[in-house]
Amino acid sequence: MENSVDKKLMVSELDDAKRVAFYKNTYAHVAGGVLVFILFEYLLLQSEAVIEFTLSMLDGYKWLIMLGGFMFITNYAEKMTLKSPDIKTQYLAYGLYILAEAFIFVPLLYLAIFYTDGSFEMLKQAAIVTLSLFTGLSAIVFITKKDFSFLKSALTIGFFIALGLIIGGSLFGFTMGLWFSVAMCVLAGGSILYQTSNLVHKYSEDQYVPAALGLFASLMLLFWYVIQIFMSRD
Repeated sequence: MENSVDKKLMVSELDDAKRVAFYKNTYAHVAGGVLVFILFEYLLLQSEAVIEFTLSMLDGYKWLIMLGGFMFITNYAEKMTLKSPDIKTQYLAYGLYILAEAFIFVPLLYLAIFYTDGSFEMLKQAAIVTLSLFTGLSAIVFITKKDFSFLKSALTIGFFIALGLIIGGSLFGFTMGLWFSVAMCVLAGGSILYQTSNLVHKYSEDQYVPAALGLFASLMLLFWYVIQIFMSRD
């Protein structure tokens, strides 16, 4: 009896009204994550110490240490949002992840602003392209109602290959170039399709925070490499 009462319904099992409410809640948290990211990024970029530290971590093995720390926080945040029944813990983990994203973005955004003579025009263009792609890819899932869970294996392999190339580039000093950024945008696009599909097939009604974290992570990955592509033009 208790198991039947306590069993959580998956989003795919909900009626239309509850399913739409879940989608709205999830995307509201993604939008909130973007706003918090902007706030964190603004505050971090006001600190010369933070800028100097992050710029000093771009060389060789130091970048791998920074990337390793980011991946550790990402893994921790994902586990906390999925496994903890406490909504406050989920929000704390989501906030920690957003802060980690803001921190690792500091050197990229600083260099993007620096090399455009303090102009934010390039970042605005990159943001518009990123949000347009994110919206379009999300719409594909909702319009076609296709299950993109089959992308999981390809994405896993793709991310491991990308990680290997990043590690190799950091240790041996070669740059990835434009085509690597383009390939990573394709990979990020696949991740958006997969994470959007997961809204229906993976999460229960009360798991809008981990759902939002997954979408936010894919969005920020796409934003990172769209910026890289824009910077490669100059």
